[in-house]
Amino acid sequence: MTQDAERKPARVVVVDDQTVVREGIVMLLGLLPGIEVVGAAADGEEAVRLVGEVAPDVALMDLRMPRCDGVEATRRIRAEHPGTQVVVLTTFADDESLFPALAAGARGYLTKDADGDEIVRAVHSVLSGDAGLSPGIQRRLLERLTETETRKTAPAAAPDGLTARETEVLVLIAEGLSNGEIARRLHVSTATVKTHINNLFAKTGIKDRAQAVRYAYGKGLVRPPAG
Repeated sequence: MTQDAERKPARVVVVDDQTVVREGIVMLLGLLPGIEVVGAAADGEEAVRLVGEVAPDVALMDLRMPRCDGVEATRRIRAEHPGTQVVVLTTFADDESLFPALAAGARGYLTKDADGDEIVRAVHSVLSGDAGLSPGIQRRLLERLTETETRKTAPAAAPDGLTARETEVLVLIAEGLSNGEIARRLHVSTATVKTHINNLFAKTGIKDRAQAVRYAYGKGLVRPPAG
C-alpha cells in the first residue's frame, strides 16, 4: 500500500465570499485524493465559527472578504483553534496581501491559478509541519529576505561629509575606546587615529570626546544598549 493510500484524508474547510468560486473549489477538492471537504464559509466571521464547530485540519482561506477578512480570520483561527492550519488561496500575490497573511499565522499561500495537485501538496505540507507555498511565492519571500538583509548590512550614510574611516573612528570613540585601542582595532598608528579625530572634529564642529559620543548617538551611528 502506498503512503498516500495509508494517509488519512485531510479535513478541509473552504472560505471564499464569492459563491461561484467557493462552490467551484469545493467541487474541485471533492475530486482530489487525500482531501475531505467538511464545510464552507462565505466570510471570515463564518469561517471562525465553522472551524470551532467542525475542527478541520486545514482552512483554505480567501483574503479579501466582507465583515472579517482573511488575515483577521487567520489570526483568530490560529489563536482560538491552533489545531487548524491555514492555507491562503487568493487572487492576490502582492506584498500587502502575502506578508500580513503569513504574519497572522498562515502556513501556506497559493494563488487561484494553482491546480488541484498544488492544492493537495500545500494542504499535506502544512499538516506535515512544512510550508505550503507556490514556487512564485517562495521566490518572493526569498527576494524580500535578500532585500531585508541588504538593508541590514548596508552602512549608514556618513553625515557631514565624514569619510568611511572617520565614521568608523567616531563609532569606536562612542563605544568608549581610547586612541590606542582604536589604533589596534583598525591596525593603524596612534598618529593616524589622531589625524582622523582632528578631521572629523573639524567637519562636525565637535570639541571633545563627550560631544563625539552625543553626536554619534544623535546621528544613529550607534544605538543605546538594550535594557
